[in-house]
Amino acid sequence: MNENSYTDEAIMAMFANPKTREAAFRIIVKQFGTQLYSRIRTIVGSHDETDDVLQNTFIKAWRSLDRFRLESSLYTWLFRITTNEALTYVRRNNKAVALSINDDEMKITLPVNDMESSETGEEIAEKLQSAVERLPEKQKLVFQMKYYQDMKYDDMASILKTSVGALKASYHFAVKKIENFLSIR
Repeated sequence: MNENSYTDEAIMAMFANPKTREAAFRIIVKQFGTQLYSRIRTIVGSHDETDDVLQNTFIKAWRSLDRFRLESSLYTWLFRITTNEALTYVRRNNKAVALSINDDEMKITLPVNDMESSETGEEIAEKLQSAVERLPEKQKLVFQMKYYQDMKYDDMASILKTSVGALKASYHFAVKKIENFLSIR
């Protein structure tokens, strides 16, 4: 079986067996590591700090995995741990939440006449980052999860322990605030 095609149930069955526990965890790291790294990087910013937080995330997951009951997907459970670890790191180190923005991630659009024609993609990305930084923490988190991670509202609701309706409202208000900020700059 390909390591990228293991089901949550198969991974958990392997983890339950002491002889295959480490192999199961290697599969988890390989199967989810890149996505979790990306999530942490959008919050923390630097590569080295992201690696530290990812390592802490996997340590916490290793210690808690025997209590995971498949009530949500393994990815959702890991994503919750990842988000909490990254936010704890940011708070503990009194850092501002950073975002990694690429030109191909730009999806918020404004009429051409709202932007100076000489602005580069990098300058527009900096404006977007500045706008996102001004959002209230919950709106910022919801925006990052939906916009950058392209998460489904149901998964977000499970991770953040809130309703889909509240998430949609938070995302809507975040987008409106960002569009407003970008159009007046």
